[in-house]
Amino acid sequence: MLCLKQVCLFTLRRYQARTLCSDLLLSQINGCTHEDEVFSLVGRSKARLSEKHVGIALNMLWQLQKNRPFLLRTSDYVRNHSQFLTLCVLAENKVELMEDEVIVDILYSILRLNVEDHVSLAKVLVTEAWKRLERQVLLSLPALSKFALCLYKQHRQFSPIIGQVAHIVDMKLDSIKDLRILSVLMMTISEVITESFRDRLLHKAEQLLEEEHEVHFNYARRILQFLQNVKLKYHPVLEKCNRVFLKSASHLDVHNISRVFGLYEQLGFDNAEFRLIAKQLLSDAIDDYYNPETFAKLFFSLGPMAGSKVRERLLVTAANMAEEFSSHQVLMILKTLRKMKCRNSHLLKKMASVLHKHLDSYHVLQLVKLTQYLVVLHCQDLELFAKLKTLLLGYLKSSVIPADTAAVIRVLAMLPSFQVEEMIINKAAAVLPQCRLHHLSCIATALVKWNHHGQFHWQNSSELCAKLLQKLNDCGLQRLQKANNLNLLLEELLYVNGEWFEEVLNEETLAMCQHLIDQITWANVLPLSFFLIKSEHRCPALFDRIASVTVENIEKIPTSEIYFILFLFSALNYDPPENEEFFKSCIQHLTSNLSHLETHHLVLLAHVLAMAGYFPPVLITTIFNTSFLSKLDAQLNVLPDMVKQRVHSSLMKLNRAVCLECPEFHIPWFHEPYCQRVFHNSMSQINPQRQHIHRMLTEILGGSHYSRVSVLTPYCYEIDFECVLDVNKKPLSYMAQNTALSGMGGTHLRHHIKDEGTKALPPGAQRIALEFLDSKAFSKDYSRHLKGEPAVKKRHLEMLGYRVVQIPHFEWNSMVLSTKSEQLEYLRQQLYGIQ
Repeated sequence: MLCLKQVCLFTLRRYQARTLCSDLLLSQINGCTHEDEVFSLVGRSKARLSEKHVGIALNMLWQLQKNRPFLLRTSDYVRNHSQFLTLCVLAENKVELMEDEVIVDILYSILRLNVEDHVSLAKVLVTEAWKRLERQVLLSLPALSKFALCLYKQHRQFSPIIGQVAHIVDMKLDSIKDLRILSVLMMTISEVITESFRDRLLHKAEQLLEEEHEVHFNYARRILQFLQNVKLKYHPVLEKCNRVFLKSASHLDVHNISRVFGLYEQLGFDNAEFRLIAKQLLSDAIDDYYNPETFAKLFFSLGPMAGSKVRERLLVTAANMAEEFSSHQVLMILKTLRKMKCRNSHLLKKMASVLHKHLDSYHVLQLVKLTQYLVVLHCQDLELFAKLKTLLLGYLKSSVIPADTAAVIRVLAMLPSFQVEEMIINKAAAVLPQCRLHHLSCIATALVKWNHHGQFHWQNSSELCAKLLQKLNDCGLQRLQKANNLNLLLEELLYVNGEWFEEVLNEETLAMCQHLIDQITWANVLPLSFFLIKSEHRCPALFDRIASVTVENIEKIPTSEIYFILFLFSALNYDPPENEEFFKSCIQHLTSNLSHLETHHLVLLAHVLAMAGYFPPVLITTIFNTSFLSKLDAQLNVLPDMVKQRVHSSLMKLNRAVCLECPEFHIPWFHEPYCQRVFHNSMSQINPQRQHIHRMLTEILGGSHYSRVSVLTPYCYEIDFECVLDVNKKPLSYMAQNTALSGMGGTHLRHHIKDEGTKALPPGAQRIALEFLDSKAFSKDYSRHLKGEPAVKKRHLEMLGYRVVQIPHFEWNSMVLSTKSEQLEYLRQQLYGIQ
C-alpha cells in the first residue's frame, strides 16, 4: 500500500506539472508587482490553489521583498497578513504532493521572510525533505544546496540531517561543476566532515576557482566562511578568494566589506590592496551610512585605516549615535577602538553609559571580550566594572566548560582592585584536568598576578594558591606526555604564551615535538616554525627536519608561508646541514612567484634573506625601484601600525645591508632621515650594568675622554661604547665636550660619528666598538647562541672598520667575574685582545 501511495503521488505531481504550463492563475501570480496583489489573488482563489500555486505565491512574496533595499522591506507586514497564514496552512496540508524543488523553495522563502524556525510549516517542510532523503529520493544538486542553506540558517549544523547531506556531497563531489552550489554545501556541512573530506572539498574549490572566469563575491565569501568554520588558514584558497574580492570591488558596499574584514581577522589573513580599495570606497560614501547598523560596520571597517580627519569624524558620529547602538554594535565599536588604540574619553563615557542597559544581553564570552576592551581602553566607569565583575562571577559559579572558566578567570585578573574569592580557586582546581594548554596558561597567569599583588585575603590563601599552581604544572606536563599527534599539539601551542609556559613547559614541549618528529610534513612546518620562533630555542633536530621537509616539498608550500620558515633560521642564526640547498630552493620558489606577494611581504622577505647573507638580484632590483617604493608607501598607510613599523624597520635594515654588502647594486643609502627621526623620538637610557661597564672602561683607559658612549655610526648603528687604540695599544683622546654622558638620571645623549666626520685614523690605529649583550641577543636554550640581528650588526661594524668586542651578559654576571678586579681584568683582556 505504501509503495502504491508513493506511485500515485508521483503520478499526480507529474500530471499537474504538464497541465500547469497553461494555468492562468499561475501567470497572474507571476505577474504580481506588490504583495497585496498576491494576497488578493490568494483570497479570491483559495479553493483553486494547488501545491504549485502555493509554492509560487510564497516564493513571489520573498522575491518582491528581495528586490527592495534592505531598509524598505516589509517582512513583518507580510508575515502577519491573514492570507500569508492561509498560504502557510495550504502548504502544510499539500506538502506530500509537492515536488522536491518546491518544498525547498518554500522553506527557503519563508526563512528569508524571517518566519520563526519553530513555526509548524517550517518543521513540516524539513521533515518531509528529510524523509525523501532517507528514502534515497536524491534532490538535484541545486535543490540540495538550497536545502542545506535552509538548515544552516536554522542553526542545524550538527544535526543528523546535515550528516546525511554531507554523505550525498561526498558521493557526488566529483560531479559538482558549479562553484555556487559547492560553496553553499561546503559552508553548511563544515561542522560534520572529516579532515580528509575537508581536504577534498578544498581541492575541488581551488579547482573551480581556477576554472570559472566570473566568480561571484558570495561564492568566495562562503568558501572563507568554510575555512573559518574548520579553523584552517589555507593560503592558496585565501589568495584566490581575495582576487575575487578585488575584481568585485566596484560592487562592494559596507556590508560586504565588513564581512570580508571580519573573516580575514578570524583567519589571520590580510591584504593591503583590498584595504586600499575598501578605504577609498568607504571614504567616498561615508555620508551614506547614517543608521546604527551600517555606521557600526563602517566604523569597524574604516576606523583602523582612517586618516586623522576621517577618524575624528567617525569618533564624533559614534558618540552622537551611541544611544541608538544595539549590544552587538557597542561591542563592535569598542573592539575597533582597541584596534585603533584610541582612548577617546568622551566616546568611552558614552559607550559605558549605553552598556549599563545592555549587559544582561551578552553571553559569557562576549562579556569576557567586553571587559578586555574596557580595561585596555582605560575606561574609568567603576560602577560598570563592578557590574561586570558580578556577572562574570555568576557565570563562573555555574560554568562547566573549561574554556569558558579559563577565559573568565583570565579576565577577572584584569579588573582593577579585584579581591579574589576562594570560590575562584576551587573552580579553577575543578577544571584543570580537562583544560588545554592555552587554558592552563590563562589560569596560571591570573594566579601569578594575584599572588604577586597580594590579592588573596583569606586564611591559608598562599598555601592554597601554591598547591593549585603545582597541580596546574602537573596537569600541563601530563597533557604533554599524552600527546601523540603533532598537528593537535601545534594547534594548542598556537595560542599559548606567557612566563608560566616558558618556565614550566617549554623544554618538555620541545622534547615532545622531537619525539613526534616523524610527523613533521609540509602542511605543519608553518605552525611548528611559529612555535620555535616564539620559544627562541635552537633545536637542531627540529630545525634540520623543517629544512629537509621544506626542500622536498617546496612547490607545495605557499610562498606567503616561506617567510616565517626563513625567519626561523635567520633570526636564530642557524645553518642546517644543507644550508646552501635550503636557501637556494626557497629563493628560487620565491623569485618565480614574486607577483603573488604583496609589496610589504617582499620587503620582509628580502630583509630576512639579507640577515642570512643572501641578496637575490631580482628581489633587490624589484624593491629598490621608485614605482615599487611609491606603491609600498600607499599600502603602508592602510596597514596596522605594528606591521607598518616592522616594514619600515626592515626596509631600512635591508637598505643598509645592500649598501654595505652589495655595493655593485649601486643602491643609495636613503634612510638617514628616518633613522634620525627614530633615534630622536626614543629617549634612550643607560641601564645600571652599562653605567658600571663605562666606569670600568674609564678606569682602564685612564679617563672618560678616551671613550664615547652610545655612538651612532655611519649607516646608523648605535654602539654602547667606542674607543680608539693606536698602534701601541694606547688609547687616543676624544675632545672633552664630545663625552656622551649627560649625568641626568641615566639618560644619555647619542654621539653621532658624523659630528666629527669619518676622520682617518693614524697608521696602525684601531677603532673599537664595545657592546654589552643582554639576554635578548641570545637563544634561550643551553647553547646561548648569538641571534641573527646581533650577528649581522657585528658583521657590518667590521665592514665599517671596527674591531667589535661583544660582552655577553652570562659571562659578565657569572661567578667567575664576581669581583671588581676580575671584571677589570676581563674587560682589559677583551679590549686589548689578550688571550
